[in-house]
Amino acid sequence: MRIALTGGGTGGHIFPIIAVVKKIRELAGERREMEFLFLGPDGELEKKVMDKEFIPAKNIQCGKLRRYFSFVTLVDFFVKIPIGVIQSLWRLLVFMPDAVFAKGGYASFPVAVAAWLYRIPIVLHESDATPGLANQILSRFAKRIAVSFSGSESFFPERKVFLSGNPIREELTKGKREEAVKKFELNPGKKTILVMGGSQGARAINRAVLAVLPKLIKKWQVIHITGKNEYEAVAREAGKLGVKIGRDGYFPKPFLMEEMPLAFSAADLVVSRAGANALSEIAANTKPAIIIPIEGSANKHQEQNAFVFSQSGAAVALEQGNLGENILFEKIEKILEDNEFCFELKERIKKFHSPKAAEIIAGEITKLAE
Repeated sequence: MRIALTGGGTGGHIFPIIAVVKKIRELAGERREMEFLFLGPDGELEKKVMDKEFIPAKNIQCGKLRRYFSFVTLVDFFVKIPIGVIQSLWRLLVFMPDAVFAKGGYASFPVAVAAWLYRIPIVLHESDATPGLANQILSRFAKRIAVSFSGSESFFPERKVFLSGNPIREELTKGKREEAVKKFELNPGKKTILVMGGSQGARAINRAVLAVLPKLIKKWQVIHITGKNEYEAVAREAGKLGVKIGRDGYFPKPFLMEEMPLAFSAADLVVSRAGANALSEIAANTKPAIIIPIEGSANKHQEQNAFVFSQSGAAVALEQGNLGENILFEKIEKILEDNEFCFELKERIKKFHSPKAAEIIAGEITKLAE
């Protein structure tokens, strides 16, 4: 059985693909040989993750679909996307998969279009509460559409859509706090705040954390995932504040992959963007969270995700525009010092974890491929 995989651009698209691949392999067992091919953008993360799973990766041109006018949009629409479709047609012709799993977003677009032209069945996954433009278009080509949020089914044809939840890597929930204490050289007697801005980093969150860092480390300790592009600037700014990296209760990291389960196991509170994958990982680990959606994200998907979580009382949502140092510190203090409130957040966020998400999607892909 041959399955083509497509998506990319961020870890939020790459890691769920891997979670589904592992389940497909598990379902196939020894009775059937499986072959996978990843088609997507030429990114460092994509290459690293696929190499680790022994999945061949081929690069294709990807252009973003925007709802506003821009000269870049013209280049993407009339140059990059057509080239990407032609490249995908060639790659799929050589590999000729039995099915395509499209994680969604702009990186999936050329491959899904090419697969539709070949009449290869497509399973599309929408991770956000509100679908983006690319997924709304691709829903016409897909045989089956998986959604992560209850209520998102209404955006797609009823005969195609099913609720799966968002697949995450199973190992993310298996970290041990004792190992985390050793790995990050933490103080076992202090509570830990995990700050994560995603694989690309989040400048607004980084600045907000640095603004209150001296106050934070007086009471707690911080594991801060800055993003690779932001790490040097964050480290310099921390130094100006008189904070010694790796000491004083402050542990910045450019990016975590294998160590991420340990970081979650150590965390008493998570401060994060409102990407669907990050929220699913937080829910899977049953952590209280402060979520800060990207201002002006595509189709306002992060704002919608944050709204769903905050309306359910599953997380504290803060608008990026209101991210003053006093309000951020007050919210952190409220969660870490008020045991009852912290417990309520942990209980309510549990319902957003779908432990069988990868298995459900893998089953649909396998069924179509057969």
